[in-house]
Amino acid sequence: MTLKTWFITGATAGIGRAVTEQLLSQGHRVAATARHPEALADLAEKYPDLLWTAPLDVTDTQALRAVVDRVFTEVGPVDVVFSNAGRGSVGAAEELTDELIDSQIALNMTAPIQLLRAVLPHLRAQGGGRFVQTSTMGAHITTPGASMYHASKWGVEGFFESVIPEVTPFGVGITMVEPGVIRTTFGANLDIAPGMPEYAAGPAGQIRGYLTTVDNVTAQAPGDPQKVAAAIIASAEDSPAPRRLALGSDAYSAMRTALSDRIAELDAGKATAASTDF
Repeated sequence: MTLKTWFITGATAGIGRAVTEQLLSQGHRVAATARHPEALADLAEKYPDLLWTAPLDVTDTQALRAVVDRVFTEVGPVDVVFSNAGRGSVGAAEELTDELIDSQIALNMTAPIQLLRAVLPHLRAQGGGRFVQTSTMGAHITTPGASMYHASKWGVEGFFESVIPEVTPFGVGITMVEPGVIRTTFGANLDIAPGMPEYAAGPAGQIRGYLTTVDNVTAQAPGDPQKVAAAIIASAEDSPAPRRLALGSDAYSAMRTALSDRIAELDAGKATAASTDF
């Protein structure tokens, strides 16, 4: 095993925390950032020579760029950038506030885009590296009441899909991690829009009731965060970098069904598509 240096956003909870812990236990160096990095104090005490931390709100683009420059200056070359900061939102489209829409796009889509843009000059200068983006099976499937979450994830995957061939010549690989439902604190940290009685009995209201019951989201989740973290770490050794990494039997099943249905819909419209040619 070759020891690496990782730069992680959203390192204090969920997948980010699990990846950080496993990397440190294996002897890798980690530059870990989060809004409240003091939550990593136990790891800093245990691994003082391996863990570097800094506060970071990834939606603050100027602060993001400054921290990126600090990491590459103070820690040194970075082998893997793990863009993990993110959050979900719940609410029918009509229930969503302007603030919730803006914050979901800022955190789940704009921030990863700006992070990649910030690290690319450093990765090019050092001759390459790996960028790993936490996405979701929700970048292929949708759930009523989670439209902005899906929009942000579909959008960020479109961005990375386009960028991959741009950066491959520089030795930079990009992987989009697409987990299913995992037993983390994700469900407890949802942004919840104010409810409207008109939607309470419909699909969006039913999903709201399920997702806002934390026990449902955590206790019944099939995904093991430790195994997910191990798979993410292992993927950094794969060459070339896997474009997508589906994690969880639920993710594989749901995504395969969605893609198969999409192909069937496309094929059903084949004649109509051809009829519009000159």
